[in-house]
Amino acid sequence: MRIATDKVDATSKLSNVISMIDKLAKKNIIHDNKASNLKSKLTKFVSKL
Repeated sequence: MRIATDKVDATSKLSNVISMIDKLAKKNIIHDNKASNLKSKLTKFVSKL
């Protein structure tokens, strides 16, 4: 997703990536705070495109 240069493409992928991060946090593979930080950084990245 980070290699996406088109905002429309990145926005469509964002929901899938956030869903994956939430699943990892739910299964305790990553911490809840780390999941929140990742989602926040990705959302900021997409909004800057």
